Amino acid sequence: MSARSISFFSGALGLDLGLEQAGFKCLAANEIDPRACETIRLNRPKLKLYDGDMRQLSAEQILSDLRLSYGDIDLVVGGPPCQAFSTAGKRRSLDDNRGNLVLHFLNVAIGLSPQWIVLENVRGLLSAPIRHRPHIERGRGHAPLAPDELPGGALARVVTILEDAGYLVSFCLYDAANFGVPQRRERLILIANRDDVPVSYLQPTHTIDEWGTFQAAVKGLRRKQEFIPLRDAQLKYLPLVGPGENWRVLPPRVQKIALGKAYLAGGGRVGFFRRVAWDSPSPTLVTSPTMPATLLAHPRELRPLSVEEYKRLQGFPDDWEVAGSTTQKYRQLGNAVPIGLAKHLGHHLLNGPKEHTRVVTTRQLVTSRYSFTSDREWRVQYASAIERSRELCFSD
Repeated sequence: MSARSISFFSGALGLDLGLEQAGFKCLAANEIDPRACETIRLNRPKLKLYDGDMRQLSAEQILSDLRLSYGDIDLVVGGPPCQAFSTAGKRRSLDDNRGNLVLHFLNVAIGLSPQWIVLENVRGLLSAPIRHRPHIERGRGHAPLAPDELPGGALARVVTILEDAGYLVSFCLYDAANFGVPQRRERLILIANRDDVPVSYLQPTHTIDEWGTFQAAVKGLRRKQEFIPLRDAQLKYLPLVGPGENWRVLPPRVQKIALGKAYLAGGGRVGFFRRVAWDSPSPTLVTSPTMPATLLAHPRELRPLSVEEYKRLQGFPDDWEVAGSTTQKYRQLGNAVPIGLAKHLGHHLLNGPKEHTRVVTTRQLVTSRYSFTSDREWRVQYASAIERSRELCFSD
């Protein structure tokens, strides 16, 4: 009998497809976006679908609908909306209406009493506070920052809720390219386990020299593909850019004209006038490949990556139907969890060791390009941040 899972914030079912390939059977899914719901119905018409706000759902209702008892579910998974935690946004965290979805997800997941609860999210969750205190109200003469005002306060709340419910928690940031996905995409995967030891970290399967490439991923695609036309400036300057290059290869006198106000902005601005390389994984797929600062252009052709190429880079089958307009298709695919990473996660849950091993940190075999992203490292950092806040407030 297959292990049984329930999925929330299911999107185009990327996470669920990977888990299915590993041996899980998804019994029910939940999604609020109408187009994503249509995608689910097109591809999995018999799957129980809760098409609406998950805050209207309860564990009791789901178990009743599925005629199951507490503990009959093996796995509950979800990737709550990440905008509240993204380093690119305002980061209102759990105070954000979308962030509060995390708390309801945890409440329902715990109520279902599964063996495992998996929460997938962006790197920003590692450092997002719950509440933001203005900088003029910090430091000497002010009260120490409360734990939920510190970087990582939101994740600390999540961990506490799960641990109080009897789960052991482990998490780490993983780059999908290290698991055979032809895309650089880093996601935080938190695993809560009802056993007496936490689930070990996923161990990468591919070294840097073994990463998948864009060229291999899109080999054999039919010529006619679906995409949104490039913007006028992109059409003008992209012919001067080669595979794997961006605005920096433009003649110096042209760079300022091409970038406009962005020319004076800080940072590397690597996404401006960017073409994907043939011989390496693609950059992280975004929800629109034609935005000026995050352009994902074909290595040779004068167009952005196509919907079909998005599916290949995320691991979806070519015949997977994605509903809606081209814009809506890009959004669903760009938000999806790479199927290869999800499949590895599923295999790890069903077959992997349970001891809490250390993260591999050799140069050729790493989980992510960032440091302090495992729960062991993060817990030390968070405790140190609490202590530093106290010292700053009471120092002379």
